[in-house]
Amino acid sequence: MTQQSDTPANRPLHLGQTSALPTSPEEAVLDYVPNPRAGSLYLVRFAAPEFTSLCPVTGQPDFAHLVIDYAPGETIVESKSLKLFLGAFRNHCGFHEDVTVGIGQRLFAEMKPTWLRIGGYWYPRGGIPIDVFWQSGAAPAGLWVPDQGVASYRGRG
Repeated sequence: MTQQSDTPANRPLHLGQTSALPTSPEEAVLDYVPNPRAGSLYLVRFAAPEFTSLCPVTGQPDFAHLVIDYAPGETIVESKSLKLFLGAFRNHCGFHEDVTVGIGQRLFAEMKPTWLRIGGYWYPRGGIPIDVFWQSGAAPAGLWVPDQGVASYRGRG
């Protein structure tokens, strides 16, 4: 893997290039581009309704609907690189809590948004759905933050 500069403008983007799925989340490179509306308070939402990782105990696939909301700072995450990053979890073993919070913390640390939250709505394993939520702090005053729109798991009910 090539070394990349920490400056978003100097990073080669996945967009427009052939990009292989990273073998691990740690290997995945997230690309950031300058925020075209820097200084404006607005919300960006990414939904990944078919997210997959592996159970660290059984090695079996775990499935979740992830919703990532953030108020951009100086940069925004490039969506193809985010898709590749999330796809890298397909062979990654991790507890729901660690995976969900880890994704949110990595995005927050690298992108430095004004605010970020992630909801991980995990499908049942052992008959128990697990929902995991993390946010960087209180939402900024004046930011419209809609409900994440994912219904609680009801099974056959």
